[in-house]
Amino acid sequence: MSSLTVLGVDPGSRITGFGVVRVENGKIEHINHGVIVMDADESFHARMTELGSAFREVMEKYKPHQVVIEKIFLGKNVDSAFKLGHARGVIMYEAGLGKAGVSEYATRSVKKGITGNGGSSKEDVQAMLKVMLNIKAINRIDASDALAMACHHAFELKKKLILQRAVSL
Repeated sequence: MSSLTVLGVDPGSRITGFGVVRVENGKIEHINHGVIVMDADESFHARMTELGSAFREVMEKYKPHQVVIEKIFLGKNVDSAFKLGHARGVIMYEAGLGKAGVSEYATRSVKKGITGNGGSSKEDVQAMLKVMLNIKAINRIDASDALAMACHHAFELKKKLILQRAVSL
């Protein structure tokens, strides 16, 4: 496939970031980025339903070949991790309905892939993405985290292609 659309996702139970890139001939092109904001006054179940519906619209609009999602981590508390797990499940379900492949990466490996340092701040990652993708502004950290997922996956795909070519020589 000469052109591949990658949709990166930073899942959340209140705000989910997304970033879309196209990979063609080893070059990464920014398509769009944004956030899905769920109604904070709604129940958790209602927010997950809202997330599924909104993410399905994103899938239908961009028709990604690959969806890349942040691996789960144990952050502030167990309840937050469980809620994150539910949001990831909704995203994976919708990606499956959209016939997209799903890949997962740990946040530290994405940061290292984008900036060269796994301990980089979110702001450093965002600044690097603006330069790499020639974007003037990324208004939400959730969106830049998602774009970082998509770009990191594109880099990983490029590395695999280079290795395959080297092995076949």
